[in-house]
Amino acid sequence: MGFDTRAFRQALGCFPTGVAVVTAHSPTSHPMGITVNSFASVSLDPPLVLWCLDRGSDRFHTFTTAAGFTISLLGTAHETVSSRLAKQGEHSLDGIDLLPTELGPPALADALAIFECACEAVHDGGDHAILVGRVLRFARREAGEPLVFFRGRYGALAATKS
Repeated sequence: MGFDTRAFRQALGCFPTGVAVVTAHSPTSHPMGITVNSFASVSLDPPLVLWCLDRGSDRFHTFTTAAGFTISLLGTAHETVSSRLAKQGEHSLDGIDLLPTELGPPALADALAIFECACEAVHDGGDHAILVGRVLRFARREAGEPLVFFRGRYGALAATKS
């Protein structure tokens, strides 16, 4: 019996994840973005983070060859932006509230946290590439609820009682 890839994907969807948008400059210097839910911390010293990119993405070359990228962790107010940038061919940041960064690729305004990263490494990960970034600068907000992805749908965390 063969491996059921669809069932495997559904099982992976049982793990709730946060949602991020990664931005980089395209070869024409216009910034582009992509939605990811594969963001993770790697190391505090040196400060490293990672995210994964499907080899079939039309943005694969841009992100895997970029000198750096900016990661914006999304709040619930960013669901529409996240949905838009998750689609093939939808990589333009036009009409999205952005913040300039020292590195160059912009951050999303009102993101819960922002990480400006130099590309440290790109590793093979099967049908994905694993991009490791060295965090050069970061910022975070105290307010805001995270956007969460679970079983193929967006959601939010339940408020905790103090």
